[in-house]
Amino acid sequence: MNRTRGEETGTRMGTTKSLLWLVLLVTAAVNSIGSFIGLDEVLRLSAGGVTVLCIIALVVLHLRNRR
Repeated sequence: MNRTRGEETGTRMGTTKSLLWLVLLVTAAVNSIGSFIGLDEVLRLSAGGVTVLCIIALVVLHLRNRR
């Protein structure tokens, strides 16, 4: 079956969103649970930074699809 360019873009967009959500959940969990398990502050701050970047990327993807 041949896919159109829009279908391929939609599939890639869905995969990208899924990966961003997965990374967001993992890094948010590391950031929030890190203090209880004694994780180094630098690692927690890094995880928080990645979480913020994932949120920004998801917002950009959402706004791009609204057009």
